[in-house]
Amino acid sequence: MDRTGSRIRARRLDAKIAQRDLAQSVGISASYLNLIEHDRRRIGGKLLTQLAAALGLDPALLAEGADAGLVGRMRAAASAADAETVEAPQTADLAARYPGWARLIAAQADQIAALQQRAQMLEDRITHDPALATALHGVISAVTSIQSTAAILTGDAKVDADWQARFHRNIFDDATRLAQTSAALIAYFDAPANAAPVSLSPLEEMEQALSQTGFYRPAQERGGTAAADDPQLSAGAAGLLADYDARYHADAVALPLATFLPAAKAASYDPLRVSAQMGRPLAQVMRRLAALPAQDDAPPLGLLICDAAGVVRLLKSVPGAGLSRAGLCPLWPIFTALGQPGRAVAAQAVLPGTPDVRLTCHAIADVIPHPDGPHMPPLIEATMLLRPDDGPAAAAAVPVGAGCRLCPRTKCPARREPASVSLAITL
Repeated sequence: MDRTGSRIRARRLDAKIAQRDLAQSVGISASYLNLIEHDRRRIGGKLLTQLAAALGLDPALLAEGADAGLVGRMRAAASAADAETVEAPQTADLAARYPGWARLIAAQADQIAALQQRAQMLEDRITHDPALATALHGVISAVTSIQSTAAILTGDAKVDADWQARFHRNIFDDATRLAQTSAALIAYFDAPANAAPVSLSPLEEMEQALSQTGFYRPAQERGGTAAADDPQLSAGAAGLLADYDARYHADAVALPLATFLPAAKAASYDPLRVSAQMGRPLAQVMRRLAALPAQDDAPPLGLLICDAAGVVRLLKSVPGAGLSRAGLCPLWPIFTALGQPGRAVAAQAVLPGTPDVRLTCHAIADVIPHPDGPHMPPLIEATMLLRPDDGPAAAAAVPVGAGCRLCPRTKCPARREPASVSLAITL
């Protein structure tokens, strides 16, 4: 249903303009404007332009409403915060009437999500990083040694001059070691407020570079190389990017963009239909779909690739998904696919929130023979394509989360650890 009239009425009321005055300013009767505002008369062309000018709005905003992507980001923000008090049905109206505020809400939500992810990664790093554990052990050892030596020197027993000199040197050496270790720890955690985000692994560094073009690699469509793409990448990230580009090029050769893109559009970007039509493996089709160049009619598509241990090897998220390699919910369809290699799994995943975020997921796990021979266990790689789903919740929808530390589902049977209170955000 065309809601142009409703948007005109809402904006007029916001501006406190009488219906009679607005009608007079554009040369129509108040009764005709009333019919327009109640969506009983279609409007366009010159009259729409005049009304938009009188209300101080872009005509396209009145005619088309808020940008669908912006509305989706706002809904994802409410979902991520589990905000029960948010008036979800009015999201589109808010974005249409106050686009500036809507963009601010969406931008702040994106920033919060990035900070949440970084905080979770830092927490995991603190827990599992062997270098940090070694440094902390060095601090404790130095402090303990200084304390023991000082206790001897300040005790009741008399210490001769030679031993006093040795103990003093020990204290000096331990204090020097403590200062160096403490400086290293400060450098580990302390970064300038205006510093660029630091990738915590070569994988994240590579994905950050890929995200600049939505994982689309135009050079690889033409058979180029990644050697000169980004000289700022570390050696590890550059190596991973070279591997990604080699596979990307192989996919592009098997599924040329000139034939693949029309087929994807005709199939409404459904990987199962495209795979059947083009006779190519489903995982390859999903990788290709997730790395297409930007298209006006294409939905945002995310991609997750992991190995048999559930370790994420490639991650391209979508708004509202809350995916992080630092912790994944075991109920995601990709893990179902890992238990049934070769079988395509399709499911609607529902993340918690008000309103909830629904994603259509396609996943498959492929068995790759071990290069050392059949006596070795095979290598398994699972691939999942994610797509925002604005339709109704399916009866068999799978309730998933962004990882136990951020998931508010307290009664989930798959929960492995309690949520981190320090990372919870509420409205």
